Amino acid sequence: MKLGMALAILLTIVPSDGAPVNSAASATDHWHVAGTPQVVSQEVRFSNAGANLVGTVYLPSTGNHLPAVVILHSAGATTRESALYRHLSEGLPALGFVVLIYDRRGSGQSSGNLQGVDYETLADDGVAGQHALAKLPRIDPAKIGFWGLSQGGWLAVLAAGRSRDAAFAISISAPLVTADEQMQFATSNLLTVRSYSQEDVRDMLETRKAWMGYLRGTNSRATAADALTKAQSKTWFDLTYMPKVSQLTNDPAIRRKMDADPVEAVLKAKVPLLFLYGGADPWVPVAQSMERLKALSSQIHDIEIGVIPNANHELMFPVKETMQVDAETNRNDAPQSATYFILLGSWLSRHFPNR
Repeated sequence: MKLGMALAILLTIVPSDGAPVNSAASATDHWHVAGTPQVVSQEVRFSNAGANLVGTVYLPSTGNHLPAVVILHSAGATTRESALYRHLSEGLPALGFVVLIYDRRGSGQSSGNLQGVDYETLADDGVAGQHALAKLPRIDPAKIGFWGLSQGGWLAVLAAGRSRDAAFAISISAPLVTADEQMQFATSNLLTVRSYSQEDVRDMLETRKAWMGYLRGTNSRATAADALTKAQSKTWFDLTYMPKVSQLTNDPAIRRKMDADPVEAVLKAKVPLLFLYGGADPWVPVAQSMERLKALSSQIHDIEIGVIPNANHELMFPVKETMQVDAETNRNDAPQSATYFILLGSWLSRHFPNR
């Protein structure tokens, strides 16, 4: 019997009382079984630096003295509903870990905004989440750490160093170079992927150099404004994350963000650290980041580094890398790599085995 015929017959079965069966709804009850352990959830609220933050805690239905992970946000995945975090809320409770995912300040149900907010404040939001978790009766307050991807990976390490009692940090696809160095790398690749010439790439980098020179005080505003004015007429300008002349400012907070050295944060985080990268990441200079991490390994007693072959920034395997960034990709992109899942779960289980 062909599958289509079988389905047609299944959908028209009539029970003995003559009433049609809604087989699509009732038949599945015969083979759907609840997962083990079951995952339960509860809302949690906490605050930091003028923002009231709202999140969801996902827990295995059984067990006490549980370790926990606070999720720090990537730049684009700002709410609990982002697909990026689903593997954590669904998978880690099966390993005995609690997961807190909250809406970033100014997103979802969390108040506040990002205007004038530095990385330290965003990291401290995560630390406030850590301490909110520590008050829950089934959680071991000495076993709470941080996870983040991209910007969130940098924030996870920063939070671990700023917390008085963090247990670990896991950094995924986060560069170990400054934001300025990372953006030079990323925007060069972005223009190349979009079929711009190497001359266009050089022009873009020179414009960026003039802009950053103004922020650092090494060249005049006029020099930066002239370079940006010329660049604004180019079709590639909107891909470069540089300001228009009308937006040009020498706000020191921007310079600090662009020049902050993530190595300093790594050295301050006196906890076990895991760094994972995709081997085909066009946004992050992975080779350079690996070199810096390996150099640090002699100074840090518990640090592990891994690269997932052929995976991109989000640990996905696109047929063609486009470096597309929009609301749809931010909402739906999520890791696909089985190697990543195994490395993450293995590392956590080795550091915090079930007792």
